[in-house]
Amino acid sequence: MEKAVVNGITLEYEVSGSGEPVVFIHGALIADSFRPLLAEPSLAHGYRLITYRRRGYMGSSHKPGTVSIARQATDCRALLRHLDVEQAHIIGHSLGGCIALQLALGDPEVVHSLALLEPALIVGASAQSYRDSLVRGQQRYREGPAAVIVDDFLQARWPGYRAVLDRILPGAFVQAVTDAATSFELELPGWLDWSFGEAEARRITQPVLAVLGSESVALSPRFEETYRLLLDWLPHAEGFVLPGATHFLHLENQAAARGMAEALADFCSRHPIPGPV
Repeated sequence: MEKAVVNGITLEYEVSGSGEPVVFIHGALIADSFRPLLAEPSLAHGYRLITYRRRGYMGSSHKPGTVSIARQATDCRALLRHLDVEQAHIIGHSLGGCIALQLALGDPEVVHSLALLEPALIVGASAQSYRDSLVRGQQRYREGPAAVIVDDFLQARWPGYRAVLDRILPGAFVQAVTDAATSFELELPGWLDWSFGEAEARRITQPVLAVLGSESVALSPRFEETYRLLLDWLPHAEGFVLPGATHFLHLENQAAARGMAEALADFCSRHPIPGPV
């Protein structure tokens, strides 16, 4: 991967293809979770695909202390400046969806459209129970062992994940355990401190694709609740339910990756970035 020095840290990134830029912001623990999408023809043959590993993940560095969602959004903005990208389609999964929303709030001129893949918002009737579960997860991580906590975290969001993950992304579980300190200590406090609700959502005027895995509903009511609230709050949102998928969506199997890629390509094609006048 290439490396860029931004905001006093080094970010690993990769660019493939050509066309309108599409930026992928990954969630917690698995930095390369978008990799299956990059080979899907519907995206690979028509867009300039930009992936990066957020600060503290794999070869991307970080500074001591916790990091806010706002700072993570400025990391993405700085990387786009490094790549001379003035405007892009932004795709965020889970915690990456929160970062994508903050980018749209703080730097709206760079965000042409948003695709939010089950963003990890702490909202609605499920907000307190979700917050409490995250705090408990951090405490359990501190008590260890990390591998058990990471396994529980992933299993709760993608039942039976292990055999598939190791086949699609060899070494991903071991890397997730290595990166768990970033997830639980570096970014979780900033995530818990971040505030997003209806008032903030109303400020986002870009077209938005809200994505829900059809099987996520059985895992926790918060997934569908968040999806419904986004469709209600965001001025220009449309929904898409990915069949047969839980929270890790495009990573779970080839059919899910293809379906997710086709939905994203269709959404981007219906909201093209204007060319130079």
